[in-house]
Amino acid sequence: MKVSIIIPAYNEESRIGRTLQTYCSYFKDLENTKGIRTTFLVVLNGCKDKTLDIVTELQNQYSSIKIMNLTEAGKGLAVTEGFKEALQDGYDFIGFVDADMATRPEYFYELIEKIGDTDVIFCSRYMAGSTLLPQRPWIKKWGRELIYNPLVRILMGINFRDFQCGAKLFKAHVIKAILPKMTMKDWAFDVEIIYLSKKSGFKLREIPTTWNDQTGSKFNMISAGSKMLASIVKLRIKHSRLRARYSTGNNKNK
Repeated sequence: MKVSIIIPAYNEESRIGRTLQTYCSYFKDLENTKGIRTTFLVVLNGCKDKTLDIVTELQNQYSSIKIMNLTEAGKGLAVTEGFKEALQDGYDFIGFVDADMATRPEYFYELIEKIGDTDVIFCSRYMAGSTLLPQRPWIKKWGRELIYNPLVRILMGINFRDFQCGAKLFKAHVIKAILPKMTMKDWAFDVEIIYLSKKSGFKLREIPTTWNDQTGSKFNMISAGSKMLASIVKLRIKHSRLRARYSTGNNKNK
């Protein structure tokens, strides 16, 4: 089994070292005991700190680390470029995880362990059985339950508990099918990839996880929240246009 785990990194000099050391060590043990060969593709996007220096130094210690260095920022862009690289290298499973290690490696491994006949599997912080440490303030909870999730369900027609959790795993054929249709570079990337996977007929599964919120988060609740909502509307418009364009093209060919 060959697995590529993409780690998008934007100015992560204070956290990327610990994350890579912990993940590389854990998955090295899995290679020895279960035959799972894992590569960590760190995709730097618009970094202006010492993230590249730290990752390069660790690459000398762990052969499982690969590096891409993009000048433009954006998680969606970073993961998309990582997908392209992983497809070329012939991995069986392709996933991504956040650089801050809010998802520890043993919980990412649960995705590999439980994917089975599912095509797409992703962690959820809000399902029954999940553990979220520390507990988030009520305003975030109600903002998600009363505004964000209903908007995604109404506009995109997909119904899950947690669209944004940064730990997801795909069988390679899913990425190959949806990659040409991916458009988003910002917060709506996670929603888009779930939307495209569902609309393409693939089987999706959401599982509870343990999530540890990390210090040094770049997420500002007010500004990021409004941007996320705007991105979902933009995403709906984009895919409505794509669908219309596709239908028009099919009609001309009849």
